This record gives sequence, structure tokens and C-alpha cells, in this order.
Amino acid sequence: VQLQASGGGLVQAGGSLRLSCAASGRTFSSYTAGWFRQAPEKEREFVSAIRTAGGGTHYAGSVKGRFTISRDNAKNTVYLQMNSLKPEDTAVYYCAWAEGRMLAGLVHNSNRYPYWGQGTQVTVSS
Repeated sequence: VQLQASGGGLVQAGGSLRLSCAASGRTFSSYTAGWFRQAPEKEREFVSAIRTAGGGTHYAGSVKGRFTISRDNAKNTVYLQMNSLKPEDTAVYYCAWAEGRMLAGLVHNSNRYPYWGQGTQVTVSS
């Protein structure tokens, strides 16, 4: 399974970006896709996830109400719409993928995702 993340860039505070994560190499009947981010000298942190089995979207408190995760099953692609961006959102954003069902309480755990994209840089200027 290969994940290709794209859509990062430089934006001013208050602006928007949409990240995409396209999965290839396999057709997934069910999956959980997540976005994580890592800022310089900080640990990787959970941003958002979406589950096809059981449904549901999940967000970190710091992005709730500003970010929206969605999916296009036909394209095996997950999107992260990021609005009202803040300088503290600056980080490398990684998409991650896990096949099958995942309990809601585990979507925040990066160790639950065996497949990872290469990361895309998001920089928000003040």
C-alpha cells in the first residue's frame, strides 16, 4: 500500500488549505484513515481520523471546528480541509492508513496505523 499526501504549502493566518491522501496498491472494503502532524522539536500528534467501519470522524481538540476530514471511497482518497489556520498549525502533516475496523478509542494512536505517507509541509505565517 502506498500513500501519497499532497496539498501542503504556505498560507497566511486565517487562510485555508486542503490536504489529500491517495491510497494505491489495494482496494479497501473498510479502513481507518488518519492525519497526524509533527512540528519542529515536537512529538507527532493526532489531528483527525475517519472510519468507514462504524462511521465517525474524530478530531483533536486544537483543530475541532476548523478542520474537516472527508473521504472519497471510489478514489481511495481522504481529504483534510483546514480553515482558519493558525501559526501553531505549522507542521509536517502525515496521512496514515489502517485496513479494517478500528475502535474509536484507538484512532489517536499512531501505532495502530501500519501505512504512512511521506508527509506534506504546512506553514502558516502570522
